[in-house]
Amino acid sequence: MLVRLPVSVSEAQECMAQGAVPIGGATLVWATWQRDGFPELAMSLRDLPEASVVESEALGAAVVLHRIDARVPEVLRRAAGTVGTGAVRRTATVGGNLVGSSLRCLLPAALVLDARATVLGPDRAYETDLPEVVAKRHLLLGLRWRTPLASGYRKEPAEAGGPPPLVVATAVHAVDGGPRQLRVAVRDGYEVLSGTAPCDAGADGAFDLLRRSDVGALPPGARDVVREQVADILDSLTER
Repeated sequence: MLVRLPVSVSEAQECMAQGAVPIGGATLVWATWQRDGFPELAMSLRDLPEASVVESEALGAAVVLHRIDARVPEVLRRAAGTVGTGAVRRTATVGGNLVGSSLRCLLPAALVLDARATVLGPDRAYETDLPEVVAKRHLLLGLRWRTPLASGYRKEPAEAGGPPPLVVATAVHAVDGGPRQLRVAVRDGYEVLSGTAPCDAGADGAFDLLRRSDVGALPPGARDVVREQVADILDSLTER
């Protein structure tokens, strides 16, 4: 297997045109390749500047999870810190987790940040939303967002080998000319649900509004966790 390491978007597009298979840490595909055979040509974006950035409002797709630190919002940092083991986090990438994994551990955090994705198409790089990236498995270059006023993350305990643990991500954003907005995203099993509510409704009012969104489809136990997280993040705002 030949692995190309493009250093520019144009080089990455050339690799795509040649049929290169995108890889990051290959944590999700290595066993399959050992069983079924390795591709002739692969491509890693680790040397591409656009895919390697770690900033307060940007994160590259080739960044390995253990590099995600206090430069990014708490919700994203904590989400990355709970993925797998330390060995996995030193190898797995942002792009692999969001696009290549069925668990998509970073997706709830990215959704509450209202992150936009930059992806690489055959003829250009362009911006799109996260649901499209996940559904169409685009080649992700990176994420951008606006810094929230506050954010939080909770991952419930789960037995090894069992169903994916419940994840609740929250963030509060300032809105020009309007009340602060609470965004919530929940991973329940392999499904990710999200909703928004104005913060001026208070914790109980915000939760009631969230129940009218997709979040209302959650089972009672999961809704209780959401209620607790909504109260926690809104309380944290009053303490500042």
